[in-house]
Amino acid sequence: MRINADADRCVGAGQCVLAAPDLFDQDDDGTVTVLAEPGAATKDAAREAAHLCPSGAITLEEG
Repeated sequence: MRINADADRCVGAGQCVLAAPDLFDQDDDGTVTVLAEPGAATKDAAREAAHLCPSGAITLEEG
């Protein structure tokens, strides 16, 4: 699985950080940053973060 985060679409809601703090953070402007690609233990959290993102800035490539 690979995480794609579109900083231009991000509205800074922070739902990704709340859902998967090991995978996401926010920069000083509140824009999403990816900390790590999901491993076996964090794939479900990555899916939840993508689902909760209000702007659709987070997408996942399964594979």
